[in-house]
Amino acid sequence: MSLTLNEARDISLRVREHAELLGVSITVAIVDAGGHVRVLERMDGASPLSARVAPAKASSCALFHRDGPDLAKMQQAWPTVFAQIDQIAGAPIIAGAGSRLIRRDGVVVGALSISGSTPAEDDEIADAALGLKPSSTPAPVSG
Repeated sequence: MSLTLNEARDISLRVREHAELLGVSITVAIVDAGGHVRVLERMDGASPLSARVAPAKASSCALFHRDGPDLAKMQQAWPTVFAQIDQIAGAPIIAGAGSRLIRRDGVVVGALSISGSTPAEDDEIADAALGLKPSSTPAPVSG
């Protein structure tokens, strides 16, 4: 079961619409279950660095099967492991706000990450794009 490009594009559209409602410019990264980028969009005015942070946060969530806040707790609990794990993963591991798993029928099919606004806004945008209430269980992707 894979996250389709159309599903990823639909989620990205919802992200950008909510960011515009908040009046912020962000970058959204959407990855498949293996952490590979499906969509990466940097809104006009978004920080250039956000285009590197968002994919790293999204792929970290997908590879660990953990939302950003849960991954951050793991990182705090095992700092020695996380100091070295990016060497094993072959990519930076970043736990941060605005990172959520995407599930279909209870199975992780990908993840999304928002970068470029405040942590609270990143979380709000990610949750809104997935139809979630803040700090709730991810909604399934239709399909």
